Order: sequence, then structure tokens, then C-alpha cells
Amino acid sequence: MITIEKLNLFGANTAEGLARCYGNEALYLRLVNMIPAEGNFDALGAALNQGDLDKAFEAAHALKGVLGNLSLTPMYEVCSEITELLRARTQTDYAPLLGALLRQKESLSALCAE
Repeated sequence: MITIEKLNLFGANTAEGLARCYGNEALYLRLVNMIPAEGNFDALGAALNQGDLDKAFEAAHALKGVLGNLSLTPMYEVCSEITELLRARTQTDYAPLLGALLRQKESLSALCAE
């Protein structure tokens, strides 16, 4: 079960995330628990594998918003980097960044499952 303490250790700015949820800890934790199942992770990976930078940008931008609103800082920072590269339509190997983001998602998923 995810807790504020676990999220703090993960690197989330829980005070900021809680403030966006008007201090409702149950709501905040429920929203964080939804992140591992967020479909835009798969959409981002698929679009990057297909070389579709437009679809990849849409997925990355959506993820950036969700991760930013929940102040999941480690994931947000990587997702922001991906988003900005895609915004500029940069042709690069996105695998290292995507891998880092997916590893963080797995770490969060493990925290949610504990």
C-alpha cells in the first residue's frame, strides 16, 4: 500500500501534490495508485517504436501533466525531457529515456503493491 512516507522516499514532492488535492490524502494516494496502469506509458512506447513522433508527443505530454500534477518529481523530470525533445521533433534514440521512465514506473508500482 502506498503511503506519503514511501512517496517521499521515492522523491515525490508530496506536500505540493497534496496541496493540489486540497489536502485530501486519500484522494492523492488513490490518484497515485492509478499511475502504474496509465495507458499513455504503453502509447508512448508504441509510438516511439513506430517512429511516430506526433503520437509520442501526445502521450508524453499527457503523462507529463499527470505526473506533474501529482508531483511525482523523478518521473516528471524524465517525462519532461522526453516531451521537450519530442516537441522539437528531435530524431534521437529515446530508448534510454523511455527505459528510465518505465523503471521508475515499475518502482512506483512496487511501492503501490507493498
